[in-house]
Amino acid sequence: MGRTIIDKIWDIHEILQREGRSLLFVDRHLLHEGSHHAFDKIGTAGRAVRHPELTFGVADHYAPSSKSRANAASATMIERLSANTARHGIDSFGLGDARRGIVHVAMPEQGLTLPGLIIVCGDSHTATHGAFGAFAFGIGASEVAHVLATQALWQTKPPQMKITVTGSLPFGTTAKDLALHIIGQIGTGGATGHAVEYAGDAIAALSMEGRMTLCNMTIEMGARSGIVPPDETTFAWLQQRPMAPAGDAFAAAVESWKALGSDADAAYAREVVIDAGAVAPMVTWGTSPEQVAPVTGSVPSAEAGGDPDTLDYMGLTSGQRLQDIRIDSGFIGSCTNGRYSDLVAAARVLEGRRLAVPLLVSPGSIEVARRAEEAGIADIFRAAGAEWGESGCSLCVGMNGDRVEPGERCASTSNRNFRGRQGPGARTHLMSPAMVAAAVVAGHITDVRAMDLADILDGPAASPALAGSASASEGA
Repeated sequence: MGRTIIDKIWDIHEILQREGRSLLFVDRHLLHEGSHHAFDKIGTAGRAVRHPELTFGVADHYAPSSKSRANAASATMIERLSANTARHGIDSFGLGDARRGIVHVAMPEQGLTLPGLIIVCGDSHTATHGAFGAFAFGIGASEVAHVLATQALWQTKPPQMKITVTGSLPFGTTAKDLALHIIGQIGTGGATGHAVEYAGDAIAALSMEGRMTLCNMTIEMGARSGIVPPDETTFAWLQQRPMAPAGDAFAAAVESWKALGSDADAAYAREVVIDAGAVAPMVTWGTSPEQVAPVTGSVPSAEAGGDPDTLDYMGLTSGQRLQDIRIDSGFIGSCTNGRYSDLVAAARVLEGRRLAVPLLVSPGSIEVARRAEEAGIADIFRAAGAEWGESGCSLCVGMNGDRVEPGERCASTSNRNFRGRQGPGARTHLMSPAMVAAAVVAGHITDVRAMDLADILDGPAASPALAGSASASEGA
């Protein structure tokens, strides 16, 4: 029987087995402000951090996108992270550090995320790093303490699931639309507890940033992790990253990474095939990522899954056209869609236009913001009337001064539309960056493909700022 990429990574990292569980060595332990409980725990036990050189911190969840919305509680959390990491000799990207950003954007950017590694973080969207062929998953506070003290973690091997995406993504669709489409097909429990591996022509065609978006959203299917076996796209993206191997060491690493692909006869607990050609720009209408439909669709009836309580919370009615739903604001950012190509996709829609409703843009990292400033992308957002904020988790989590007011409706590129996620009583509609840009220009949910946008989604850019930039269609 052949082995999957997860099997191969697991075998390499297994220290010992006991009663059906394995003690695994952890290559990278990523920390954010929520790690203070774990530091308190090892401090009480008199333990030191076992491998500080394999542990990295970053201020993201509580980092304010604007000084005007900063608060004392957020500052305290950021200061605790700085003090705890300094005490244990851990490299941490705090406020003012040019490497700082959302953990799942900044760490890959620096070259800390590599194929074949086991990567953990006290954050559910750690699966993002699986885009590089790493086995990456979120852990709880007690597990964070365990890894700090031992650089190892007890785990039960998860069942494995393969999602093959055939064909090509249509014009105007992205990895975000693909992720929402898959969740709509299999549900938020469709991959519960599984390690999901992605395969197929549509996956191979995705950029690394598109793969990160897809693996990030895998958690919303109930999965433990998501992974894309590494290939030439992966290797090219990693080359010359600041903290990645360099020179001969990089060439040797690539040769070892090439062996990580799953064997042709590998077995999976479940397999699903998705037709990329059936994907359309997607929009959530409810309070779960599985409550989603193509932008050309309508809010479902009660018989078709339109739960009355959910519709009441969202202020919607059965049969209402999605494109008739007015919005109060928009948000572009998060570990799902705060990368440079995401900003480019939205800027292509916004160029030469003015917002009908407010838009907050929070780049995924300081480096993303720097590139956007240098290329003139940031100026396109400002010219349209958007707020260009500082990097951080921002309005995705609503715990840093950024929030949607009760009863207001936000078109968002984030990963979750749970009740209260963006603030008490907030109503969130998930969609791609280009779709958010279209919505904030129109003032309502809009099919970006139907706008009078000439060839901006797919063709040559009108402005020097966008010339040579990534296409809005990650499948192109």
